[in-house]
Amino acid sequence: MLARFLRSPASRQRLAPLITKRWFVDQAPNAHHESIFDKDNAPIEIDHDKTGSSSPWAVFDGWGVTNLQPPQHDLSLLEPESVLIPFDEKVELPSETEILSAFDKLLMSRSSHHFGYPYNLNYNHEELFPFMKYSINNLGDPFVTSNYGVHSRMFELAVIDFFARLWKIPKGDYWGYVTTCGTEGNLHGMLLARQCQPDGILYYSKESHYSIPKAANFYRMKECAISTLPTGEIDYDELSMALGKNLNYPAIINVNIGTTVKGAVDNLDRILRIISNHRIPRERFHIHCDGALFALMLPFVQFAPELSFEKPIDSIAVSGHKMLGCPMPCGIALTRLQHVKKVEKHIAYLNSVDTTIMGSRNGQAALYMWYSLRKKGVPGIKAEVQHCLETAQYLTNKLNAANITCRLNDLSCTVVMERPTDEAFVKRWQLACDNDIAHVVVMPNVTEQKIDVFVDEFVQVIAKHGRITPRSDHSPLSMMRRQKW
Repeated sequence: MLARFLRSPASRQRLAPLITKRWFVDQAPNAHHESIFDKDNAPIEIDHDKTGSSSPWAVFDGWGVTNLQPPQHDLSLLEPESVLIPFDEKVELPSETEILSAFDKLLMSRSSHHFGYPYNLNYNHEELFPFMKYSINNLGDPFVTSNYGVHSRMFELAVIDFFARLWKIPKGDYWGYVTTCGTEGNLHGMLLARQCQPDGILYYSKESHYSIPKAANFYRMKECAISTLPTGEIDYDELSMALGKNLNYPAIINVNIGTTVKGAVDNLDRILRIISNHRIPRERFHIHCDGALFALMLPFVQFAPELSFEKPIDSIAVSGHKMLGCPMPCGIALTRLQHVKKVEKHIAYLNSVDTTIMGSRNGQAALYMWYSLRKKGVPGIKAEVQHCLETAQYLTNKLNAANITCRLNDLSCTVVMERPTDEAFVKRWQLACDNDIAHVVVMPNVTEQKIDVFVDEFVQVIAKHGRITPRSDHSPLSMMRRQKW
């Protein structure tokens, strides 16, 4: 029903004023963005008429902005006793159609109040629905075809090639694959680091994603957690001191291209200068960049520091379902070809080689990522990045005007704020909370109109429930109130 509504010209005319136009303007890349690809590689073909199409849920966000009450749905149909898979065929249960209809309405409601987690809902993959009837499995290495013929390797390789050109690594020097999520990309990056530097010490900031210490635990790596600055960046002085004390061991460094809670970007160039000042030779250090959200955004931010394999880095992990937008978790792991040779092992059963974390791999994810990249194109991604940064500043300004404590890092679309005291409000807007702070990640489907509603409700929460008291003198909220970012 919703799909038919969206295809109606009259409905589109009704929705048009509510959709943020800046997503689709300024499509011609400027000189900075034209230069992001290696000049030795062929330029990416760009269709300027394809800058991305909104998903039904993104349109629903704009359509429902003046009335964000959830649609009526029967939650009893989603209780364990209703969704039970019976052994006794005589048990009377709601039909699958009734259950799925209730689930659809629930997801529509929750998608309309989606604020705290970095998922781009600005997509439409209806053209790919027919392929869901195939068991598409990219098992084995993406570059070495296996005997299993129902795969999407051609699309996976196209996605890998796109990111290789984006991050400037020459053809023939890189290897990568489509992962299940950013965590798998980090696990793969850390695995390669462990193989390349088996005696190395892993250095990472205390605000790194939890998958980094998880990898250290999995692979029994020596590790050193470094404190952070109030912004969430790694404490460069503490990192330098830690490296200086352990010069007898190789260094494995995780660089955050956007931390989980504060969206802080570690200064890669400054870290490289620290390594240089300690005279650590190239063969004695390994750098992995965790760019789950922002590694895809950074190349399209004007005057931003460059993330590139032209610098002495070794791997990058990025999520596909975050900035790009896909209905299933996915991502990309990209590394130097010489590193993956250290883990490569031929598997006769597959007639391919084992180089990935997973064996069977979701071929649908590669297809969906390819489709998103083709439909949006470089201009579409650039426009969405611009929207996120501008709208994050709009949210910051609105919160400041309401006297609500908040901060926005440079190069970030993550707005950090004092934690609301009403848990119902937190759950309604699906805010991600840490201690006495919360955050909103401004994605392409977040509009200024919805921000106005959110801030108005936040003000009402403060009037009714009061404001949170910092939990200690050194809590995140205390640090935010004492220092500007």
